Amino acid sequence: MKLKVSNPIWPVIGIGTLAGMRTLSAPVVTTHILSKHPSKRLEKSPLKFMQSTTVAAVLKILSVTELIADKLPSTPNRIEPEGVAGRGLSGALAGASIYKAVGGKALAGALIGGAAAIAATYASYYLRKNIVKANHVADPLIGAAEDALVIGAGISLSKLV
Repeated sequence: MKLKVSNPIWPVIGIGTLAGMRTLSAPVVTTHILSKHPSKRLEKSPLKFMQSTTVAAVLKILSVTELIADKLPSTPNRIEPEGVAGRGLSGALAGASIYKAVGGKALAGALIGGAAAIAATYASYYLRKNIVKANHVADPLIGAAEDALVIGAGISLSKLV
């Protein structure tokens, strides 16, 4: 089955945004989509692994650990350089994979996905901090709400195929 999306810019921005909120969310959504709807355009590409059902399953399991780790006080802020880089790379990988799968240029997808992830990293960090401060709510509770938003948006994005 072919992906229904001919111009993937908006789904890639959405998936990149998820990467800014939870690093593994973008590859999880992307591998879920591509393992269900493999693209011949990825068969001879270094991105072929993004279509693997095994990779999709492993990433889904690993993403649960990320949801838990996010609530720990020892977890560094997402805007630390390593966190920003990881989220940017996550969005770039997802974007490149989706763009390549629909016949676009992987580099364009990587740039769009990576930029969306970096922007969302800062936006979601400051939004979360301001919500906690303004409402005097424990940060892990807002983190759990953020998790629900990421999961719901990921499910919605995965239905675009």
